[in-house]
Amino acid sequence: MATNSYGSLCDDFYIDMYVNTELDLPTERDTILTFFDRVQRQFPTMGRFSRRDNGEYCLEEDQASGQYRWVSLEVDRVGSGAVNPPTIEEVHSQNKLILDLMPYMLGVTPLDVDSLDLTYAMDFDCSGNHDEVIAEALFGSSAFGWLLDVPHSRPIVYSPAMVFSLAEDDHTQARLSIESKTSLYEPGEKEPSRDEAITLSLTVRQYPKANERFDPAGSLERQVQIVEELMSERILRHFVQPLTEAIAQRRSS
Repeated sequence: MATNSYGSLCDDFYIDMYVNTELDLPTERDTILTFFDRVQRQFPTMGRFSRRDNGEYCLEEDQASGQYRWVSLEVDRVGSGAVNPPTIEEVHSQNKLILDLMPYMLGVTPLDVDSLDLTYAMDFDCSGNHDEVIAEALFGSSAFGWLLDVPHSRPIVYSPAMVFSLAEDDHTQARLSIESKTSLYEPGEKEPSRDEAITLSLTVRQYPKANERFDPAGSLERQVQIVEELMSERILRHFVQPLTEAIAQRRSS
């Protein structure tokens, strides 16, 4: 996919990669700064460096345009990704660079990798009740949908998620989640405003196998293929399309 066509189907589109490690990452000043300096030399527009309250270090582009890339170091995971990237390939090239830098700049060898995650996420702006939209779009004729036929019934917590295996040995797994941002509130309280987005995310996780040396770059390439196939063959048709139709219907009514 040469261009980010996913972005035309939602309000914001994200690609995230996380390498989860068995051991804690280095915390020495020189190691951290040298790593991020190397990343910045490759991507000069990434000029915003910060350390957050939770100890995470992050280098990112200016967020003002709503389109930016980022790289992060946490206690036990390395992150890389982009928000609303112009092309999918740009993000995967960035992620591949991070995998190439990890062994000799952070000491993260294949032996240290607990798992590798690749996530495609989509935000759908929705000012109505998120739980009702999700229920209407995805569960209308399901067993859960029949619960809403009970008198005075309406969904107030509806953020479905599913983890499923993609290999006989369970080393390749996927997680699909649809997150409602509507808050649960107590009876008698004023119903909260809902200006946030419904988030759909698909993550493919690869665990290393005990009988072979893990290849992060090769794994990422396979995970990209799996995510793209799931998106085109399952997610867009059966999840994205119903959600966008339900949101559009509420906007027009």
